[in-house]
Amino acid sequence: MSSPSDRLTPELASQFARIALGHVGREYPNKMDTVLTGPADVKSPRQQHPIYFGSFDWHSCVHGYWTLATVLRLYPEIPEAGAIRALFDASFTAANVSAETAYAARPASRGFERPYGWAWLLKLQAELLAHDAPWAATHQPLADVFARRFRDFLPIAAYPIRSGVHSSTAFALALASDYARASGDDALLKLFHDRALSWHAEDRDAQAWEPSLDDFLSATLMTAECLRRLLPPPEFRRWLAAYLPRLAERQPASLFTPARPTDRSDGKIAHLDGLNLSRAWCWREIAAELDSDDPARPIVQDAARAHLAAALPHVAGDYMGEHWLASFALLALLAG
Repeated sequence: MSSPSDRLTPELASQFARIALGHVGREYPNKMDTVLTGPADVKSPRQQHPIYFGSFDWHSCVHGYWTLATVLRLYPEIPEAGAIRALFDASFTAANVSAETAYAARPASRGFERPYGWAWLLKLQAELLAHDAPWAATHQPLADVFARRFRDFLPIAAYPIRSGVHSSTAFALALASDYARASGDDALLKLFHDRALSWHAEDRDAQAWEPSLDDFLSATLMTAECLRRLLPPPEFRRWLAAYLPRLAERQPASLFTPARPTDRSDGKIAHLDGLNLSRAWCWREIAAELDSDDPARPIVQDAARAHLAAALPHVAGDYMGEHWLASFALLALLAG
């Protein structure tokens, strides 16, 4: 990738589009997430998922489409725009959506992509709703399945999953809340708000025992970003002051030090580039919410810059990172 920029530019948008176009239609290698109930369930990725068969796994393909939809909206004149529109016209058909919906609706798929893929599918739908195209209307039945998944799951989710990987419930609520707002689903948004408070309202003095070698999310900062999206600003700032009371002292120190991937050809170690990007995303959003005279604000902004600079040059390269990192770079570049 070119030298790091603090914000999305047309050149970066074009690069991200080329990266995503190069993998959303790449069927292999593929890590499928499926419960086989009999021989008839043994299918190729494309047979199983006529839209989201690429990008190594289903959820990465979904957020590859989100990357494409987002850069197309922000920079509709990039050279890749025509290829993106053609892909969406071919992919978002009633037949393809029906097949994806039928797979997701199987009883054996109850836990399919929970909750990470659920959240990304709704994040994608929120973006499609912003386009003057038939894609969102065609795709809506699949979004309805995953919105229903959240409605069924959250009332029985007595505890959060405080992880830095796909199981993170804070990440899921943060992303899915964008769909609830975009679609005007106030009941779903209230469900997210109430469950997040039940999980995290009393969280205090986070110790930030991270990173682990698998992390691509900051479990600590993702909780803060989740609450930031779901609470009024004054209430969030009060909560944050108790949750991370020593930000102005650069504590916990682990949150201010970019992670160091040692082998980007290893899929799990490559996660650490995503961790740096997700921290940059969260730090930027948190900084924008702090009062302008808060002594922690410039420190948090510096942390965001350091993490972004550490990871952005590595969005492209080995396929273990390339099939997903552009989405996290985009989140970081658009934050705050």
